[in-house]
Amino acid sequence: MRALIALCATLFASALSAETLEISPQPVTMWKSVFGQIESRVQIPARARIGGTIEELTVTEGDRVEAGQQLARIEDDKLQFQIDSLDAQLEAARAQLTTAQSELTRGNALLERGVITTQTHEQLQTNVDVITSNISNLQAQRLVVEQQISEGAVLAPAAGIVLSVPLSRGSVVTMGESVAEIGGGGTFLRLSVPERHAGDLAEGDEIVITGAEGTRTGRLVKLYPLIQGGRLQADVEVEGLDARFVGRRVPVRLPVGTREALLVPESALTRAGGLDFVTVETPDGPLARVVVPGETVEQDGTPFREILTGLRAGDRVVTRDE
Repeated sequence: MRALIALCATLFASALSAETLEISPQPVTMWKSVFGQIESRVQIPARARIGGTIEELTVTEGDRVEAGQQLARIEDDKLQFQIDSLDAQLEAARAQLTTAQSELTRGNALLERGVITTQTHEQLQTNVDVITSNISNLQAQRLVVEQQISEGAVLAPAAGIVLSVPLSRGSVVTMGESVAEIGGGGTFLRLSVPERHAGDLAEGDEIVITGAEGTRTGRLVKLYPLIQGGRLQADVEVEGLDARFVGRRVPVRLPVGTREALLVPESALTRAGGLDFVTVETPDGPLARVVVPGETVEQDGTPFREILTGLRAGDRVVTRDE
């Protein structure tokens, strides 16, 4: 009781030089706490272009890669067998061409002397042309097989970080199977918000992200129109987001509406005897009222305290000099 009397005397003395503030209901943003998940803007699988066995794997999870960098090498023994077969056919065709060209040369000499007919000479020329065409066809087939062998190199489709490598050296893969997952293009936050708050959110809203690196703000850039399982998907742009761990969850506060509250400056509150007091200007002079303060609310960078009970709109609150 003595402490309360002393407090009232102190407040009365300081009120003479303090300023007063008439309080009125102020709009306060209502926040909803959810979790956001860090996602890569682009997630592209590096796929095998041929089937075979992985003979070389040069990356693992967490490695950073450049676009076009070789991640793995796939070999198919059948392709090498085809190369060997085509080489043998080419060697035989070239030998046939040598013989056919020799016969054509002799046929030219015999034709000049009138020993053979023009029809026979044309047949010799046709044999040379057919064998030459066959050699060109075999060479084209060999180029196709060589291209298939070169496509055994699995290349990074984009610059980024390797998110997953589901296979290992020695694994058998089919054409089109994913060898590694690449995440690139930066990161963003993907939110899953209860559908009851869908009407309270709008693109461009500011959100608050809290974590080990401190508190920062972000901007809601996209709301997905499809609601699944009672959850709304939303994307948030955050400057300087830590992208070391894709898929990491971080706490996020979303603005989901506003409400009216009575706010007083922090300097207007005094605590004594386990109670909180606010000095109010009355016709009879300053009066210390017991109040129940709520959460701290920042407005224009200045901290205010919400008063749950003890004050009403129109009261003139005495603020203490700092």
